[in-house]
Amino acid sequence: MSKFRRKKGKGAQKINTSSLPDIIFMLLFFFMVSTTMRETEVQVQIKIPEVSEVKKLEQKSLVSYIYIGRPNRGLQGMYGTEPLIQLNDKLINDEGIPTETVQDFVLFEREALPEVDKNKMVMSLRIDEDIPMGKVDDVKQALRRAKALIINYSARKDYAEQGR
Repeated sequence: MSKFRRKKGKGAQKINTSSLPDIIFMLLFFFMVSTTMRETEVQVQIKIPEVSEVKKLEQKSLVSYIYIGRPNRGLQGMYGTEPLIQLNDKLINDEGIPTETVQDFVLFEREALPEVDKNKMVMSLRIDEDIPMGKVDDVKQALRRAKALIINYSARKDYAEQGR
């Protein structure tokens, strides 16, 4: 019969960590390239209305957003509770919408696009469902004067209707 002996002095083997910095930098670069940052901070409260039919936008790079809603709680002391229009990070508080402001916004957004896609620019309106239609009509008229003729209304799908 033979005896089995334990070898003493040998501990657990060490893990080779020489490639760990390479892996971490690869992950860092991957997330830096694939992550998109939010361009604008929404300063108005928006509850998007529900609809039964929704069509997804093809090229989101061609879309510029206009937000219409009541100001957030932090801004209500400065702007009140009347509906405001937000173009990028700029709030418009006037009774009548200054056409020049909307035209400047449209021109700036159009110039940021490649020459091929300038005629395909889409203006997406994100409107709170409790906003009076007169405010929306003023924005649409200003967009028409600025030659931004492709208008999209943002909505969310009614999930109760989806199951039928």
